[in-house]
Amino acid sequence: MVARLQRRAAMGRRLHVLRTLTCSKSVQRKSVIMDALLYIYKLKLKLEAIKRELANLVAMKREYYLSLMKQLQLPKKEVKVEKAEQGLLVRVTCEKGGDKLVSILEVFEEMGLVILNARVSSNLFFAMEAIVVADQEQHALHVKSITQAVIKAIERQ
Repeated sequence: MVARLQRRAAMGRRLHVLRTLTCSKSVQRKSVIMDALLYIYKLKLKLEAIKRELANLVAMKREYYLSLMKQLQLPKKEVKVEKAEQGLLVRVTCEKGGDKLVSILEVFEEMGLVILNARVSSNLFFAMEAIVVADQEQHALHVKSITQAVIKAIERQ
């Protein structure tokens, strides 16, 4: 009998908590449970509406970003070679696509150039910045020849 009273008291406490969470005015157990189910359903609908709104905002952000990128005019092909402290600084900027990095590295290898340091990015366009030096004394570093060879490597793609 004590166990039954304890279960009943526990059920009363749970119903009271449920009633306060759902702002239910009902006293009957069945009505409180129905109010809780209705409350959960409404919360589920609100969550779905928020998810739809988030998806719409993300789509709008993506469209805005793409329109900005179309308006931004990036250089089609730009190769700059200039003297640096340790060798030559080679900067390449062009549109994305193909194996541009592989082609440029092959050109460096054919010309006997060693890369000391390099940074490559291909988020919106292909960009590379590398410091190169001659592998041996017999390979001279000519700015014009390196520029032309890199441009040819880019055009191959």
